[in-house]
Amino acid sequence: MTLKSMTGFARTDGTHEQTRWFWEIRSVNGKSLDLRLRLPVGLERLEPRVRARCQEQLVRGNCTLSLAVKRDVGQMEIRLNEAALSEALAVAEQAQKQTLLEPAKLDTLLGMRGVVEVAEPEESEEQREALAEALLAGLSEALDQLVAARIAEGKRLEDVIGAQLSAIDGLVSQASAAMTRQPELMAARLREQIAKLDEAGASLDPERLHQEALLLAAKADIQEELDRLTAHVAAARDLIAEGQPAGRKLEFLAQEFNREANTTCSKAAEIEISRIGLELKSVIDQLREQVQNIE
Repeated sequence: MTLKSMTGFARTDGTHEQTRWFWEIRSVNGKSLDLRLRLPVGLERLEPRVRARCQEQLVRGNCTLSLAVKRDVGQMEIRLNEAALSEALAVAEQAQKQTLLEPAKLDTLLGMRGVVEVAEPEESEEQREALAEALLAGLSEALDQLVAARIAEGKRLEDVIGAQLSAIDGLVSQASAAMTRQPELMAARLREQIAKLDEAGASLDPERLHQEALLLAAKADIQEELDRLTAHVAAARDLIAEGQPAGRKLEFLAQEFNREANTTCSKAAEIEISRIGLELKSVIDQLREQVQNIE
């Protein structure tokens, strides 16, 4: 099983008796699962069941779910509100007397709010539940599409992250090889500085110089950082291989990668390791951007 992205889109439609419906789901990055539902008036009762279905298949991401429902016009009942029409007519006649303008036309009166009412036919509880089941079945289909889209995007991200982990592994190997030169370079630099001090007539304690040389060597030793970077690469690969939601753990590992790279740069005693440290930071920054998309 591959990683899943948090980015995806799905759209399904269907019909139930005289009702046609459309589900649309959009998903983007999020720290947790944030569901935003847009349900038509009269179908708000579906919200708990919709949320439960989503939580069964999604772990993280900001998801917006929209449901549109269209009823067959032939099933609608159009009613004339006679009381509202009488009031509208009386107001129109009064206005006509005061302004001496032509009286309001019938289509104008019928267009006033409340004069003509459109009512849906009464439904039994069984009919409402049958429609709800059809809508939820359509939601499940949309969620299946969304998960498939997130898996496809996750496969692409897995390839990218795998290449970045390999790049980090390679840079760690380069740093290990370059590190073997550090003691020699530090000793040569220290001898050069001592020679300059001798020329200046400075009096130096050999024992103290030996202690300072050991201290400098210890401060410049990056083996511990390189070992941790190698361990982090292995841990990241294990997380990917598990096929479980790993976004949060990968984000934490990316922070640890960055910490070790920073320490490596600060300890670098020669240009080659400084260069490798900067390349590490660049690759790790790219890794951090990618793992933020993982569920």
